[in-house]
This record gives sequence, structure tokens and C-alpha cells, in this order.
Amino acid sequence: MNTPPTPPGAGRADGSSLRVGALAPLTRPGWVEAGRHLLAGLELAVGEVNAAGGILGRPLELLVRDTAADPGRAVTAVDELADLGVAALVGEYHSVVARAAASRADALGLPFLCSSAVLDALTDGPTDRVARIAPAQSHGWRIYADFLLGAGHERVAVALDPSVYWASGTRILREHLAPRGGTLVELDMRTHTPGAVCDALVTHRATALLLLVGSPEPAVPLVRSVRGDRRLAEVLIGAPAGQPEFAEWAELLGDAGAGVPFLRYLPERPGPLGAGVGARLRERLGAAPSFVAFEGHDTIVVLAEVLRAHGAGRADIAGAWPHVRVEGSRGPIRFSRTPGTGVWQWAWPPVRVVDRDPAEPDRFRVLHTG
Repeated sequence: MNTPPTPPGAGRADGSSLRVGALAPLTRPGWVEAGRHLLAGLELAVGEVNAAGGILGRPLELLVRDTAADPGRAVTAVDELADLGVAALVGEYHSVVARAAASRADALGLPFLCSSAVLDALTDGPTDRVARIAPAQSHGWRIYADFLLGAGHERVAVALDPSVYWASGTRILREHLAPRGGTLVELDMRTHTPGAVCDALVTHRATALLLLVGSPEPAVPLVRSVRGDRRLAEVLIGAPAGQPEFAEWAELLGDAGAGVPFLRYLPERPGPLGAGVGARLRERLGAAPSFVAFEGHDTIVVLAEVLRAHGAGRADIAGAWPHVRVEGSRGPIRFSRTPGTGVWQWAWPPVRVVDRDPAEPDRFRVLHTG
């Protein structure tokens, strides 16, 4: 691994702050609520590290940049943060944005601990500089496909936006369903209105519609249209990417947003550490924390341990991923190489298929465990 020299001062132990760059979608068209939760987790953990004395006497300083779901903007931010001498990069929620950031960080020799993006291949080839807290998409979405088959859904339709991420999810679902007798039909949302989607579901006799689209548009109008169509009363609406996790979903859809299964990366019951982190996140957010907030918190917990044990040099951090042994808010965190990712991967965080309980939409029901 050819790593450029660490910027002057990045490894000093003179009490100056130790800078860490953070990426998150904080404005539209980014998923702002996800970005807010991610940042809350990052900032909470940084505050806890600093309250405990920092890293060998040096406080952590988080330099936050808004990606707004724009890969080009993310690359510019990586360049800026690298020039500012950050020891490492953390964060990001959108997979396509994280891939652009990871590739640029790798080229600059800047370690990147990705918090929430799941696209399997975060870089063009294997690298030692990038590690990830979130599970790879192929892992989680295969679990979701198993849930569909177990619930008797063999004829599946997907409402699909054009994106590398959604296309990857579609391929994973198709490849997992087909050998088990399942079929999948794609409904391109560039050419389908919500009403046309409903007609297509009837034509194809689909028993499940998966929302591989952005939220709130066009996901919310799609849900309303399907829920309002008497022909589709028995059709399951699913959202593997997790749109129903956030409060905005329930606020916009009310009861219609319940009963939509999605992937959630939280244990069914948190341990004492997770419960404590959850309580502090709830206080910070003024609302129930999503799994994304926990991912942000775990990211800083891991990075802080790496900095304490291995130093703040960029090459030192990049070389430390395989040696991580940390108790996170959702379980013990270790990194390993997993096929198809090319990065150091926590294999695996807890994976559950859950939905909002129709009888109590603020409560989440566990439907399937990976």
C-alpha cells in the first residue's frame, strides 16, 4: 500500500485538536433526516470521547461537510478535508455518494470509516484504507429476499428509480429469488405513474411491491395509490432500504405507512450499552433514534479506539482495521475481508426485517431475523 506522508502535525501530542472529517446529507436532495441522525450519533460519541479526556490528551474535532446526496460535492469535500489535515474520514449515508468519497479518499491515502452506506463495492478494487460499519447490501437484501419467500411472496415487483444502488439491489433480489422459484418484474418509475404501477401489479399478479425509490417522492404517492386500490388489498408493500425507519414516513403516511417491512440494523433488544446510547441519542434528537444514529455512534467508538491504540498517522489508521476489537452499541465490532466488497467489513451487524405495527405505528415489529 502506497500511502502519502501524514500531513505535518497530524500525529502531535501537544494538546491541539485531532481533526476528523465527517460527511452526511444535510440538505435536499439528500435524505436529510438520515443525515441528521447520522450526525447526531457521530457528535454524541465525539462528545463522550472528549469528556473522557480525548485521545491521549487531545480532543477530537469533527469537521462536518454536507454532501446533499451529490457525489461530486462529496469528492470536493474529501479534497478539502484532506488539505485541512484530518486524520481520517467518517460518515455518509447515500451509497453512490459514499462510493465516490471512498474512491477519492483511497486515492489520497486518507482512511475512511464508512458509517451507513451499503453498496457492496465502495471502491474500484481492494484497499486497506476503507472500512465499513454498515452491512454490505448483498448480505442484508438476501435476508430480505428470504423473508419474502418465507411469507409466501414468489411473484415480486419492484418500483425502480435509475441508480447504481437500486440496480444493485434489484440484481441481488433477482439472483436470490430465481433459484427458489421466485420471479421479479421491474417497473421503471421514469415511465410509470403510481396508477400505472397499480395496473402493472394486477397484470403481473404480483403479491408484493418493493419501493426501490427515493422518499418522500415518489415513495409516498406510490404507497397511497396502492393502499387506495381495492384490487391490491392483499399486496404487500415493502421497502428494504429502510424508508419507514424515520419519523417523516409516519408523519406523511399515517396508518397507511404501517405494515411496510424494511431492513433495520438493530438488535431486537439492546444490551445495557446500547440502551444507554439510545437514551442519550433520544435526548439529543428529541425523538426515537434510528439505526443510522447508532451507526454514527459506533463509527466514532471504533475510530477512537484505533487512534488510542495505533496513533493518528494515516498509514497507522489504515493498518489498524484488522486489529479492531471494540464493543459497540449493537454488539462486538470486528473487521474482516468479505467477498465482493474489497474493504474491511464488520461482518455482521444485527439485521432484522421489521415493520411499523398497524395497531401501534410508533412500535416496530420484528418479522424476520438474519
